[in-house]
Amino acid sequence: MSQKLYAGFDLGSRTSKIVLFHSNKIVYNHVTDTGINPRKTADRLLGDALKTINLHKSDISQIYATGYGRNILDIADKQISEISCHARGVGFLFPKTRTIIDIGGQDSKVILLNSQRKVIQFIMNDKCAAGTGRFLEVLANILDITVDDLGKLSLNSKKVLEINSTCVVFAESEIIGLISQGEEAADIINSVHVSIAKRTRNLIAQMHWRKPIVFTGGVAKNTGMQNVLSLILQTKMVIPENPFITGALGAAIFAAESR
Repeated sequence: MSQKLYAGFDLGSRTSKIVLFHSNKIVYNHVTDTGINPRKTADRLLGDALKTINLHKSDISQIYATGYGRNILDIADKQISEISCHARGVGFLFPKTRTIIDIGGQDSKVILLNSQRKVIQFIMNDKCAAGTGRFLEVLANILDITVDDLGKLSLNSKKVLEINSTCVVFAESEIIGLISQGEEAADIINSVHVSIAKRTRNLIAQMHWRKPIVFTGGVAKNTGMQNVLSLILQTKMVIPENPFITGALGAAIFAAESR
């Protein structure tokens, strides 16, 4: 390539993402499990990326990092906050965005943008996993299915069940109880989606949010979750083609803008 590339990492508690950016375009992206050693995971992500596009590390001009593990990434030239990176990445993909809902493995966040795509307000829920992807992982484990199966199975639901627990640990017992009562898996899954959506509504209700809403994070890939959240918020949401990578994309764009 005639110009240098710029790399963005988003090292999350559950998944890690890389984006390579060049000439105002995404030239490579990938998502993988973070595992027990985020630093090694990041090294592997970069090595695989360079091998795939047949380049060398010397072709990377700047590396910026965000996310849970950003401060331990020694190959990064700079660390940037998650809020700033998600806003920059989503704003690049969807310039008219006014609200971002990001639901990841361990936290959820709502970010408001102005007409210049600048952050004007944000709120995070990182105190309880009941409103995050962790809840869905627990559910999938109980039902002995994959997280990817949850969305399509929930579409067969005929009713919403009460899930009242405000903690994943207690909700797990509640779900096991519903199974023992003979409730259908589709109804249980849909009810968990509704529970997460209501928590998200309570979070976003604390802000003067506006449309359009962009839904990001791993949970945004769940079609059942998309439907329930749209219904509860009474608005259609925009879903990126790859909702995992907006933070890493924002980091890569910030790196490119540093030149």
